[in-house]
Amino acid sequence: MKFIKNLVRDEEGATAIEYGLIAALIAVAAITAMQGLGNQLSTTFGGTTTKMAESNDKFN
Repeated sequence: MKFIKNLVRDEEGATAIEYGLIAALIAVAAITAMQGLGNQLSTTFGGTTTKMAESNDKFN
C-alpha cells in the first residue's frame, strides 16, 4: 500500500512526459519551417535555372 501511495505522489514521470511533449512540438515546428524553406528554395533555384537556360539560348 505504501508503494502505491508513493507512486501516486511521484511526479518525476509526469515531468519526463512533459519534456517529451515539448520536444515533439519543437520537432514538428522545425519540420514545418524546413518544409516551407525547402519549397521556397526549390522555387528560387527553378526560376534561376529557367533564366540561365533562356540566357544560354540567346547566346547560341
